Amino acid sequence: MRAGIAGSGFAAEFHLAGLKGCTGLGVRPAAVYSPHAGRREAFAARHGLAAAASLEELLGQVDAVHVCAPPATHEKIACAALAAGVHVIVEKPFTGCFAEADTPRAEMEAAAVASARRMLAAERAGSATLGYAENWVFAPAVQKEAEIVRKSRAQILRMAGEESHSGSHSPTYGIWRHSGGGSLVGKACHPLTAILFLKEEEGRANGGAPIRPATVSARVHALTRLPGYRDAGHLRADYEDIEDCGSLHVTFADGTVADVFASEIVLGGVYNWLEVFANNHRTRCNLNPIDALHTYNPVEEQLEDVYVVEKIGTKQGWSQPAPDEDWMHGYPQELAHFYECFANGNAPQCGAELGFVTTAVLYAAYRSAEQGGAEVPVAELAPAP
Repeated sequence: MRAGIAGSGFAAEFHLAGLKGCTGLGVRPAAVYSPHAGRREAFAARHGLAAAASLEELLGQVDAVHVCAPPATHEKIACAALAAGVHVIVEKPFTGCFAEADTPRAEMEAAAVASARRMLAAERAGSATLGYAENWVFAPAVQKEAEIVRKSRAQILRMAGEESHSGSHSPTYGIWRHSGGGSLVGKACHPLTAILFLKEEEGRANGGAPIRPATVSARVHALTRLPGYRDAGHLRADYEDIEDCGSLHVTFADGTVADVFASEIVLGGVYNWLEVFANNHRTRCNLNPIDALHTYNPVEEQLEDVYVVEKIGTKQGWSQPAPDEDWMHGYPQELAHFYECFANGNAPQCGAELGFVTTAVLYAAYRSAEQGGAEVPVAELAPAP
């Protein structure tokens, strides 16, 4: 299969590196498109790809397209590709509302849900498949827990999870009209989607339908913009109009619950975890840090050329280097899964429906936060025709 890349920035490089690791699947990176001609040509030359002058030209040269462009373009690119019969892999966030930050949250929620519905409808109307690139679903720890849930026919009573670190590297992340939100959209989306996936698996394993979220309550805060915040230089603190700390509480249709935390105020590297409390077992999924390797380094410069872990502030002293961070986070497994689904006509474990539900929960959470944490309903997923 010929793979195309829509975008030429960090995510595009990341996906291309992941594709090169998908050996044995017959996937060939073929072309790239970006509206910025200079970046497009440089990316193509660097990786030996064809440079497409338009999205239409790209779609005519590939069998699947990786949507690695800014979030506000995800819907347009995905719908165009699906209409052309080209499979799609959409990076996070799935979609959203990219308006001014003072837009009422009910309007934002309506716009984001409508966008996600259009993407879902575009897939259902055609023959191509959409994969939502939420790597947490494919992380080995989460996949193992899914197996435990299925084979033990567990009832999940509560889940909790978090993704936090010291701040995004993207220069536009702190501006709502570019990023579609702050820590909820940028970080809570990861453990949230894994939680939604596990509840779906639980429902199916017990002979029923996927268990969906019913309501959500949330609070958000802009801690680094507080008048009394003292900037010590360790946290990113130049966000324009987004929250840098948030939490949400989900109640599912069966009455069970989940809590998700996310922030930009955690030092010492990325903090990714998910815990499951079931009626017959308990599981803790540690994506980062993991304890496979502990290293003590007395001199910072000794590890100058050694990758330790994402967002770590120093390599001096004790650290927990990731032996294979991409594998622990599920990136190569994710792409391999999608291409196997494209080739065999199977529905992906993380597809348009899960992307829709994640979007619906996140923007209902923003509406809740605007109302001081009041419980609000989550938009329902329309059944497939």
